[in-house]
Amino acid sequence: MTIRPSKIVCVGRSYADHAKELGNAIPDRPVLFIKPPSALSALDAGIEWNQALGSCHYECELSLRIGQTLKAETDPQKALQAVDAVTLGLDLTLRDLQDDLKKKGQPWERSKAYDGSCILADWVDVSDVVNDWNDVHYTLHVNDELRQKGDTALLIFDVGTLLAEISQVFTLEAGDVVMTGTPAGVGALHSGEQLKMTLQGKTQQFVWSAFVK
Repeated sequence: MTIRPSKIVCVGRSYADHAKELGNAIPDRPVLFIKPPSALSALDAGIEWNQALGSCHYECELSLRIGQTLKAETDPQKALQAVDAVTLGLDLTLRDLQDDLKKKGQPWERSKAYDGSCILADWVDVSDVVNDWNDVHYTLHVNDELRQKGDTALLIFDVGTLLAEISQVFTLEAGDVVMTGTPAGVGALHSGEQLKMTLQGKTQQFVWSAFVK
């Protein structure tokens, strides 16, 4: 039985190339924000947003499910033991709205944490995917065109360090989700597009699709 998360913790600017493509400084510590459980949306329900709010950008991310309480852990290797499953997710961003909020010095929640802003594929047991947390690979195609290519070796902060850092701020509970950040190549979604996310497992690829309404 899948436990509904109490929260979804997201990491911003976790790949240097993505920070650069948006004109953001490379952070000296993880940039964290939260999406509520109401942000979750089923992949097979398709992708939609209030288009009156402007463009919606896709951000494909390696996502982790927490299997046990993780609080104030300082050892990255011990922090990794709390992960019981992985998948790919879409951190949807209302980019025009986010840019406007940034200019006004206001929080991002309206552009990042709205209903339907977190789309997760099916969970895969961590043992079926991860040999080395610094060697996990995934891609996002839009209409069969490669748009994003994720490689955890390129994370500014490795996965264990991210989890340890998060646990200093937010207690992670069983069922909680951590979205580890997106690589370069984000862009606006358009009605009718087909997205394909591919996660490389140990012996097979895991592939999921989503349709933009």
